[in-house]
Amino acid sequence: MQSTKAKADAPEAAQQAEAAGPAVRVIKKYPNRRLYDTDSSSYITLSDVKALVMRAEPFVVRDAKTGEDLTRSILLQIILEEETAGVPLFSEKMLANVIRFYGHAMQDFMGSYLERNLQIFMELQQKLAEQAKELTPEVWQQFMAAQMPLMMGNFFAQSQNMLAQMQQQMLSAFGVKHPR
Repeated sequence: MQSTKAKADAPEAAQQAEAAGPAVRVIKKYPNRRLYDTDSSSYITLSDVKALVMRAEPFVVRDAKTGEDLTRSILLQIILEEETAGVPLFSEKMLANVIRFYGHAMQDFMGSYLERNLQIFMELQQKLAEQAKELTPEVWQQFMAAQMPLMMGNFFAQSQNMLAQMQQQMLSAFGVKHPR
């Protein structure tokens, strides 16, 4: 067991992972760009890290020397590999629009807006997967063709409502009355 002084000297990311409990897998990134999974005691690739993400296994990537949290950087590398592999998720226009928000007064707002919308979309996808368990592929395809416009309409309505609520909260914070 570590002493209190040793814990106080540990990098903040290490303390957060420790506080999260033993379920958080620690991956160390070495200067030679290799990734070492402390759980399996073996070197892994970005594909292995992607598999962890796909299985929703909690993990943190740390610089082996400094303990700095590199998780976001590794996730961005995975996205870059996926985007250049042939079937990109993001259009050039969308990427350019995201870039425009860096350094903008609305950067924090945009990040939370995108995160919440993605969460809503993931919840919708999970509900659909639960409903599809008992359907044959042919019936599922027919169902999706009929339901997708309605479901996407609901998703966009939720997104629009969320944006309006955030706008109203922001205006209220500045003492501006929201026009009705």
